[in-house]
Amino acid sequence: MFDLDAYLADLPEELLQLSEGRQLLTRLDPLLFALVYLPQHLRGEETGDEISFSPAHLEWCELAKRYVRPISGSEPGELRDAIIAPRGLGKSTWWFLIIPLWLAAHGHRKFVAAFAASGTQAEQHLATFKAELQTNELIRADFPDLCAPARRPRGTTVADTQNLYIATSGFIFSARGIDSEVLGLKIGRRRPDHIVLDDIEGTEGNYSVTQKEHRLATMLSGILPMNNKASVTLAGTVAMPGAIVDDIAAKQRGEESPGWVEGAQFVARYYDIIQVGADGAEHSLWPERWSMVWINKVRHHRWFASQMRNDPLAADSAFWSGEDFVIRTDLPLTHHVLAIDPAVTTKAKSDFTALAVVGYSRPADACLIWDAWQVKIPPGEKLRARVLQILDAYPEIAGVVVETNQGGDTWLAILHDLPVKVRTVHHDEHKEVRAGSLLAKYQRSRVFHAKRLHQAEAQMIRFPLGAHDDLVDAIGTGVEVFLKSDKQLPGAGAREAAA
Repeated sequence: MFDLDAYLADLPEELLQLSEGRQLLTRLDPLLFALVYLPQHLRGEETGDEISFSPAHLEWCELAKRYVRPISGSEPGELRDAIIAPRGLGKSTWWFLIIPLWLAAHGHRKFVAAFAASGTQAEQHLATFKAELQTNELIRADFPDLCAPARRPRGTTVADTQNLYIATSGFIFSARGIDSEVLGLKIGRRRPDHIVLDDIEGTEGNYSVTQKEHRLATMLSGILPMNNKASVTLAGTVAMPGAIVDDIAAKQRGEESPGWVEGAQFVARYYDIIQVGADGAEHSLWPERWSMVWINKVRHHRWFASQMRNDPLAADSAFWSGEDFVIRTDLPLTHHVLAIDPAVTTKAKSDFTALAVVGYSRPADACLIWDAWQVKIPPGEKLRARVLQILDAYPEIAGVVVETNQGGDTWLAILHDLPVKVRTVHHDEHKEVRAGSLLAKYQRSRVFHAKRLHQAEAQMIRFPLGAHDDLVDAIGTGVEVFLKSDKQLPGAGAREAAA
């Protein structure tokens, strides 16, 4: 546990009284920089107006120390962190104010480009940054060239606006909304060497799949290419299943994450509000901010799971909810199939090919979903090879069932000479009707999962508003092989929207 008093006791008091001493001591220590120059941002009503630190804050300071090294010595994409943490942990305070100000004061970075969900939000963060330069006496005394805006020969400022600040020291801070035009952002010949993406997805109620796709494209094609060696911090909370932050977290959870995640090179750093010690005891991520008494009082609420634990399955939905997914591994299974919902192309905007391993228990008259994947595979030998891999991994599978609404019997030719029988099915009912029937089976304890299937569960929770529903279709196809008659009935618990 961090001992603030012991940390401060080791500091040479005489040096802290001198400008040169403060600069020397804080140059390589963002934590000390915050304590010396920005203590007012480390306390608040929520912590009894006392300065305290979560282990997350201390880790963030360690991460920031990597930025001391010039980016010329870094590999492209080497310094990209995704901070996934509860709301109220201080992500914006640390990553939009304290760390950039430390970088700017000591010259570790020359050009910070910061983005938020809206232009107004980004400008408010920059206004807070500039307020410190204008009113913080200690910062003004120790870093005068940072606090003075750069001026032209005639005396006018070069840039001191709501979204851009250029200091006499040459430091640049640009703050914009994620939806603004950002392609090719540079000033003179200079490009950003540090990029901040702070809460760019906002909250679930104000965020849609369309916005996610647009902002993801902006980040990948407009922001990250500004300087592929720049240090990048993306900080946020999961806004909905399949959100940008959730995609990154999926890799950490060991799931098959979307292809863009691997290319973007973000390292997911997840902080759960509920920490579990080596002895199994639970404690708060920041006890001074959230007591375990309060956590235990509200932990059953959906908003707590979503906003404080970054659980994408806690989102509201017209169909599935997180409670519908029950894990069981004790069903006596008698049959297995591999269900496939194939895509006819692998274009960027095409659907995925979805595959699901579905087991059936005759004694329980229930299905168990062992695994489910969605992949971009061309409709040919690569798909057949993937199927063969799954059959090797699950030798219990006795048959493959393929939906043929697109492509017809072509799939029989593609999946030729498999060691098991291949059967095709054609669905005439609307997706919502089939999803409603599948949901009813879940809610009547006739479908279980062998483990957390985050991608599939996220699609079900977002259905029918999600960008893709391929896994819903594949699982539904596999379940219908064994459970054909479980239609929705009045009072069955399935949501009215599925009717």
